[in-house]
Amino acid sequence: MVAGQAEAAALRHAAGPESEADVLAWDVGPAIAPGWGRPLPEQDLPVVGLIWDEAQAEAVLGAGARGVVLRDSGADRLAAALAAAARGLLVLDDALGGMLPKPRDGSEPLPEPLTPREQQVLDLLAEGLSNKVIAGRLGISDHTAKFHVNSILGKLGAETRTEAIVQAVRLGLVLL
Repeated sequence: MVAGQAEAAALRHAAGPESEADVLAWDVGPAIAPGWGRPLPEQDLPVVGLIWDEAQAEAVLGAGARGVVLRDSGADRLAAALAAAARGLLVLDDALGGMLPKPRDGSEPLPEPLTPREQQVLDLLAEGLSNKVIAGRLGISDHTAKFHVNSILGKLGAETRTEAIVQAVRLGLVLL
């Protein structure tokens, strides 16, 4: 289902219970500017904003969209973005690389940076993989995978895997 800028306020009703849609594509239009600040109406489906330029991305994401794709990205890229958003992933057009998350104000850098192997494990954690699957993918033992996960939790100051991923996203260590 595609909603234009004028229809954005009706997104909640557009994806009613009889809808077979998994995700909504919202053609933002050129009028939304940085600082727009109006949240999207609540709806059950994730929304991917089709933006005109990079300046709109932050406003659209801040409004509650699960992703942004440049309008002229092409059908294949849009289809991939919609599929990813339908799976619960945050989507950011690769042309918007300058928007990759940076540490938030007030967040301190890690006292001890992640090793390259820990970063690999963290990337796999962000995919929701178990220690056993991580071990298989990296060709290491289950015990070693568990050791790396525990080290990551400690370095990120997290008690759970979910907290570690949230913290890693905030610090710009992973992009979901």
